[in-house]
Amino acid sequence: MRSLPTVITLASLLAATSAVRSDDVSRVFPAGDGPRDARLTQPRNLRDAYHPWAPATDRGEWDEQAQRIREQALIAAGLWPMPDKTPLDAVVHGRIERGDYTVEKVYFASRPGHYVTGNLYRPKQADGKIPGVLCPHGHWPNGRFYDAGPEKAAGQLANGAEKFLSGARFPLQARMVQLARLGCVVFHYDMVGYADSKVLDHSTGFNDAQAELRIQNKLGLQTWNSIRALDFLISLPEVDADRIGVTGASGGGTQTFMLCAIDERPAVAFPAVMVSTAMQGGCVCENASCLRHDINNIALAALFAPRPMALSGADDWTIDIETKGLPELKQVYSLYGKADLVNAVCYPQFQHNYNGVAREMMLAWFNQHLNLDNKPATRQSDFWPIPPEQLTVFNEEHPVPDDAKTAAELRADMITEQDAQFAALAADESARYREIVAPAVRVLLDDGVPGEGQIEFTARGETQIGAGQLIKGHCGRPGTGEQIPVIVLIPEGFRGDAIAWFDEQGKSHLLDDEGDPTDSVVNLLDAGHVVIAADPFLTGEFAASDYERPLVDANYPGYTLGYNRPLLAERVRDIVTVITGAAAHDDVERVHLVGTGEAGPWALLAAAVARDIISSATVDLNGFSFNNVSDPNDPMLLPGGLRYGDIGGLAAIAAPRPLTVFCATSDSKESGLHVLQQVYQAADGKLQLEPDSLTPQAVVEQFTQ
Repeated sequence: MRSLPTVITLASLLAATSAVRSDDVSRVFPAGDGPRDARLTQPRNLRDAYHPWAPATDRGEWDEQAQRIREQALIAAGLWPMPDKTPLDAVVHGRIERGDYTVEKVYFASRPGHYVTGNLYRPKQADGKIPGVLCPHGHWPNGRFYDAGPEKAAGQLANGAEKFLSGARFPLQARMVQLARLGCVVFHYDMVGYADSKVLDHSTGFNDAQAELRIQNKLGLQTWNSIRALDFLISLPEVDADRIGVTGASGGGTQTFMLCAIDERPAVAFPAVMVSTAMQGGCVCENASCLRHDINNIALAALFAPRPMALSGADDWTIDIETKGLPELKQVYSLYGKADLVNAVCYPQFQHNYNGVAREMMLAWFNQHLNLDNKPATRQSDFWPIPPEQLTVFNEEHPVPDDAKTAAELRADMITEQDAQFAALAADESARYREIVAPAVRVLLDDGVPGEGQIEFTARGETQIGAGQLIKGHCGRPGTGEQIPVIVLIPEGFRGDAIAWFDEQGKSHLLDDEGDPTDSVVNLLDAGHVVIAADPFLTGEFAASDYERPLVDANYPGYTLGYNRPLLAERVRDIVTVITGAAAHDDVERVHLVGTGEAGPWALLAAAVARDIISSATVDLNGFSFNNVSDPNDPMLLPGGLRYGDIGGLAAIAAPRPLTVFCATSDSKESGLHVLQQVYQAADGKLQLEPDSLTPQAVVEQFTQ
């Protein structure tokens, strides 16, 4: 760390030779120009040709990295904390005999009023406990009922993808039949909106701003369905809970690696034609806000290590899996000494598929790692397909249950349950609250306070201003390309306290129209305080660029925010970067965070992220609540903003740091202030709620009395 005098000397050496006019004395970059910030580019997109990710190279580092990725996946899916498991009340009926196996119809409630449907395949000859396999189907037309038709089937036979017409016409049934013949109980279940699961539409109903604020999405719903499908499978008396496999292709491959990333029970996995460093999944059920910030599908699949996992690729986005993806997976598995337990093979002669060739690869993998010792059954054999209409779960005797809920009804119930769950958490002791909410704050807002030496500051000028010095430059985190314009006002008699004051105007709010420090800033300098301000993303000098931030996908925000931080999170992150840099200086003993105007909520959220490095926070709530956000392109949209108790609930993990919130009433539940009070009280923290707005004079009084 460098002391303030050292920084001043360095700044002097780097100062521009030309005189600085008083009206733009705070500018870091030349007039008419702006930061060359790497974020002023096109955002990531699910269809990018390459989504990079680098795994840890040390086992201890990987354990930490894996925990953070798993938390990220759970939070993005709306499963942090997990919902309560309610009775499945499974109904199994309509047994169909097929020689050496049987097929039955199944439905159960994964949660009250929402039903998972599918078919259960069982081998007739089984001794003792046998393995169970979950098979999500993916985005094949009609899902579980998929029939390729005679023309396409003929092509599959001609190019060697299939050996039998039965498998060519009904490749999904072929997978279930062969797994049953291998010696497994197989549950083939529907995605939401497919086959028998038609109460909810597949692509709509969970796509608006309120769904984002509550983290209600189809990826999370389907992942929960998979968890409950596993509960159902394990409940069957003949299934060995220690020998569970999961395999699906395409969107079913996404469901496979999502389940296997967050649930410890599967023993073997085979996600087909999905995992890659290229396209990450093109459907609402494969995307969720925050899910792939700084990671990709390889990282999610790697969470299955060191359990056996194999993957297939084809002439699609997975064509490079052997050279891009498998090496990273091998690296992770090698940390356990188990590099041989992960494999990937691409079959470039076939387009997107889960055909007979890929099935035989999977069957051999499951035969070996589910300890079946049934090598003959790993080779394809003919079967008698069941017409799709005979596989349907619901009929006159077993109609769709009367309590099946629409999307609106289901979401309303989920809100009630989430709020009750969160209220119980807030009433709990503070350590438990922080254990749940702190990871959410990290995922939703910022990946954590940078460590020592992790802030880069480039000095761009120094000038005498009033009774002190003004240092200007830009800062960012290594490797990010961030250039956050910053000014630092240093008094002659610095006493150790730094006031980091943020406002929606950016750093210029510290200066008057003549370019001199405002009276409030002068009073703070006279009291011996350093005063710091910056231009958080797209404020202040950022406005000089011709960058226009792309709109969030209004059809489904998760397509945008699953890969890119929302604007609010970028601004909170910038505040955290600046105050972390300030706290790193040896001469700075205490950092006090201040947020006024529209930046008040930004600063309040930054206080939660940077709790361990600030001495206090004084912010203006400015009447804000996430309840007021209704547009996906609102700059204050934050996925999960209401899931974790509104802004007050998120900010509560700043406890017990002294916190003063202006424009707040102590008896109101608006903005989650009641949660903020509860947590602060439990943590013996100092919290002050003021009804009036935070004025510059009030800031001075806060730090000069």
